[in-house]
Parts: sequence; C-alpha cells; structure tokens
Amino acid sequence: MTRPRSARVSLVSDSDAWGGAEVYLTHLMRRAGDCGWTASAVVAEPVAGRLAAVVPEGPVAVVPLARHAAGAPAVRSALAAQRPDVVLVNLVDPASNAAAVAAALSVAPTVGVLHLTGDVGSGEGRARLAGLYRDMAAVVTPASAARGLLLSLGVPPARVHLVPNGVAVPPDPAGPAERQVPRVGGLGRLTAQKGFDVLLGAVRLLVADGVVMDSVIGGEGRDGDRLRAAADGLPMCLAGFVGDVRGFLAGLDVFCLPSRHEALPLALMEAMAEGLPCVATDVGDVRRAVGADAVVVPPGDPARLAGALAVLLTDRALRADLGTLARGRAVRDFDAGLMARRTFAVLDAAAGALGRP
Repeated sequence: MTRPRSARVSLVSDSDAWGGAEVYLTHLMRRAGDCGWTASAVVAEPVAGRLAAVVPEGPVAVVPLARHAAGAPAVRSALAAQRPDVVLVNLVDPASNAAAVAAALSVAPTVGVLHLTGDVGSGEGRARLAGLYRDMAAVVTPASAARGLLLSLGVPPARVHLVPNGVAVPPDPAGPAERQVPRVGGLGRLTAQKGFDVLLGAVRLLVADGVVMDSVIGGEGRDGDRLRAAADGLPMCLAGFVGDVRGFLAGLDVFCLPSRHEALPLALMEAMAEGLPCVATDVGDVRRAVGADAVVVPPGDPARLAGALAVLLTDRALRADLGTLARGRAVRDFDAGLMARRTFAVLDAAAGALGRP
C-alpha cells in the first residue's frame, strides 16, 4: 500500500461542550506529523476556542453546531476547502452526529470514532443511521461494548477497530496532594452522563458521617447551574472549565469519576497517570482497563461511592499505595502515543483501501 508521506486528515468535532472526546482529538493533532499525516480540524463553535487554545498550530475551521440537525452544509463546505484524503469524525454517541457524518462522506473516505454506546433509534431512522455507518471506511472505538452495537448496524467486522484511549503520561507525576483536609475531585462535562450529582450525594453522606474532607468538580456543561444549587452548604466547589488539567489534578488527594456510562474515560486515565488514587464506576471498559489499580463501584449508588471514598480519605498510606499502582498501570497501558499510532494505522488502511493516493 502506498500513499503520500504526509497525507491529509480533517478531524471533525461536532460537540456542544469540551470533554474527553475533544481531548482525544488534540492528541491526534499533536501526533499526526510523527505518524506521517498533516491534520486540520472542522470544529463546532461551542468548542472551537478551547481547541485553538490547546493546539494553536493546527488549522481550524469553525462551523455551527450540527448535533441532532438534519444537515450540516457548513461542515461539508469546510471539509471540501481542506481537501482531506480521509476525514475522521468524532462521534459523541451513535446518533447525534449523523449530519456531520453525512457531510464527511460526501467529501472523502470517512472514519468514525465512537466514544459512547447509546440509542440508535428504530424504523427508518435506524435504517438511515445504519447506512451511514456502513458507508464509513472504518469505525474506531475505545469500548469493547460498542463493537456489538456497530455489528448490529451492519458494519462489517473487519471495519470495526478497538483502539483503547490514551493520555499524555507525564514523566513527573504529582501524586496525592497530601492536604491537611484531604480533597476529592472530579473532572468532566457537567451532564447526567458523568454522574456528578451522585458524587454530591456521596459528599452529603460523608459529611453526615463526620468525615473531614472537601471536594471540587472541574468542567462545564448544561447541568452546571443545577449542580451548583445542589452543592449549596456542602464542602464542594464547582470550578468551571479547567484549562490546566495537571494543575487541577495536583491539588487532589483522591480522584473520583462517578459516570453513569462511559467507554474508557480520558479523565480517569489522566488522574492515574499523575499517580492519584482513583474511584470510578463499573461502566464501559473501566474495570477491565484499571484492574485492581483503582477502586471500582456500581454506577448511580451514592452510598457505595461514599463508602469507597471514606476508606481512602481516612487512610493516607492507602492513598499513596493505590496512587503508585495507578501510575504503573498508566505507564504500561495508557500512553497516547500508542493510541495515536494505532489510530493512524486505521487511517492508513482507509486511504489505501478506498483508492486515495
């Protein structure tokens, strides 16, 4: 198979809030050159500023949000102007980015990255969505659970690629902050999916049991006002958008991600890479990925979450030990460079198989 030394890929982010799916794209943009590609991006207005701030050297076209829309003419025009050999579309969930996928398919061979499983509809709507997925050159997913969903939509097995998520593993992990009053923190979109209302319920139980602690949630999203109201009177701060993730994590003693559903969340892996003890929920591929190197509890259960947090908040030595194990797991399994190489190998195959140079 042959192609130019530097083939062109356009990365599409049709999202209404900054989160792990968008961080994923920044890893690809930063590593495209090392993998023999030139990357540009077509990004929805709500996240364009964040992406430009994180990857200022990459050409970025800003378009209106097209999630749940019937069509995405602005996405198509922007992609056509970038003249990509392959388009990679970030799929927040199976159905909401369908208009962006259709626009991409009209311009160049398209690879989708499905970050979350979810509803694919029924009847004619499901049939149309299945047609879009079958027309893609490949679909990448970090979640093994998504493979069955993709096969149910008729995507040929050879076009479904499981590529685990990755993060930039720092050489100098911060580890637990060792604050006098230990701090629990979470990071992600402020939506029901991330389960931060469950964390608030757990904090309420911990306070009632006399556990000395404070807590912080970093991120923004449509549920922000509701969560702030629910946090009133609790030792909880909602910090808003976090530009310096490493700085945010360095202030924590325990990281918590109480999601209701996930594939394999980048925020959790970033926290483990910093050597933080972590508590997460048993969703997606989390338990398989973290093994015994993080605490895993059922989703949607404030009492179980509070119990797991209480053990770590009251035992400094255990926090240090679990943080060391988390760091070791991240070094072995969660490197973003490996993720990028695997993803660009899929793009290599898509460019060659569909007759691009």
